[in-house]
Amino acid sequence: MPAKSKAQQMAAGAALAAKRGERSTRALKGASREMVRSMSEAELRKMASTPRKGKPDRIGD
Repeated sequence: MPAKSKAQQMAAGAALAAKRGERSTRALKGASREMVRSMSEAELRKMASTPRKGKPDRIGD
């Protein structure tokens, strides 16, 4: 599933780093911490690699 906003893509990138052990899970907050628990590495990779061009900064703002 591709990211729908820049914020969602950044959260997926942080969660992917934690999943790989490159970053501490304790350092994560909010959505990215939940993504580590609920998504596989492949799903996170797909979401984090979404092109940013044309994406809103946040959804609902």
